[in-house]
Amino acid sequence: MKTSSFLSPLAALVAVTAFAAAASAEFTAPRVSPNATVSQTIGMTTLTVTYCRPAVRGRRIWGELVPWGKPWRSGANEATTFTCSTEIQVNGQKLPAGTYSFFTIPRADEWTVVFSNQKDLWGAFDYDSTKDHLRVTAKPQASEFHEWMEYAFEDLAPAALPLSPATGKLVLRWEKLAVPISIETDMNGLTLTAAHDEMAKLKADDWRTPYRAASFCFDNGVNLDEAWVWAQKSTSIQENYQNVSLVARMHAKAGRNKEAIAAGKKAVALGKASKDKVDTSGTEKLVAEWTSKK
Repeated sequence: MKTSSFLSPLAALVAVTAFAAAASAEFTAPRVSPNATVSQTIGMTTLTVTYCRPAVRGRRIWGELVPWGKPWRSGANEATTFTCSTEIQVNGQKLPAGTYSFFTIPRADEWTVVFSNQKDLWGAFDYDSTKDHLRVTAKPQASEFHEWMEYAFEDLAPAALPLSPATGKLVLRWEKLAVPISIETDMNGLTLTAAHDEMAKLKADDWRTPYRAASFCFDNGVNLDEAWVWAQKSTSIQENYQNVSLVARMHAKAGRNKEAIAAGKKAVALGKASKDKVDTSGTEKLVAEWTSKK
């Protein structure tokens, strides 16, 4: 079979298009200060910082590369941005859900931290203080040396009991300095709102939603009266080890020892009878503890 040395019209068109696309592609070199993103969920809220990471490279940073008393992009290249998926409190002040340009005004003894409504800025050259949404102050602290500037979410803490975090700190670290701001979320309020929304459209065979809502309330010590109603709703749809053992713990918490023992034994029996492998040891230990108190 002979092969043609000429391209078909279609093949020629494809080749020309590919060449043109390659020729028009923009060459992009690696950035000296690379892009970075750090994200953290606290309670029901997702927090994200997007920035570029400069390095020390032997330079004197504070008071020289980053001047005292002037707005700083808090990174390199484009202005750093901060996004919160729900309203939060920063150092005790409200910040609505949204994306903000994140500027700082460093000083030797105190920093001003700015959440600005300005968008798509390069550096702080066009920073306009009249478009600030929120300003808070922060105290710089000594830190171990960091060659590359970084943001981190630290000191995550629960609202009450040792479960999901509701508060934390956003910390900027560079060279030998750390600058923290506190962040607080309304974990309980947001979770309860979501629970009420889901309960309003509960399907007839859905025992998990009321069980999870009741578990959250019981574990965090909030909304306990409604949590009991939700737990009862779950068991009325389908009794199983999970929701009956929750009912047992609720009885015990309320001082109803006899009812707690009965529900605990029932939960263990349901667990052992389940075709799924259920570890009932936790409830068995609780039943033994409750029985010893009779």
